[in-house]
Amino acid sequence: MKAIFLGFFLAAATSATAFAGTPGEVEVGGYLPEATLQGISGNSKKFSDYRGKPLIINVWASWCGPCRAEMGSLERLYRRYGGKQFNVIGISTDDDGDAAAAFIKQSKTTFENYLDSKVFLENMLGANMLPLTVLVDANGRVLEKVRGAREWDSPEFVEAIGKTFHIKLPR
Repeated sequence: MKAIFLGFFLAAATSATAFAGTPGEVEVGGYLPEATLQGISGNSKKFSDYRGKPLIINVWASWCGPCRAEMGSLERLYRRYGGKQFNVIGISTDDDGDAAAAFIKQSKTTFENYLDSKVFLENMLGANMLPLTVLVDANGRVLEKVRGAREWDSPEFVEAIGKTFHIKLPR
């Protein structure tokens, strides 16, 4: 499974093993522990609320240029597939929740976003570089980590996401 995704992305992405870990990081193949996600708009959820469907987690910050650049493609991916075949969420590492909220509003992002100003989730997910996108299966197991901005709604990435999650995604 990892080989499928990495095989496709070798030219575009750097393998997760090339980076030093973060404190408490869940490695590829490990399961996300339960954690509370503090909604930027105030609503909270837990990782377990997303079990039952694959999950794409994007770790970003409002001050991060590459994060800002890829947000539109994540939004388009979410609007096309989100909630049906898989879920998409964002986790902002901003210290200032107002800055994160302002960026979400300005970018017209509609998928759920959470604030991690205390770097707990950032460390758990291994976000030693932003943006970081983590693909998690329906049972909470981390399947892949992709560092750097990507065009997530491109046909190539949609195909790779489908293969990683073992689901057929309509074009």
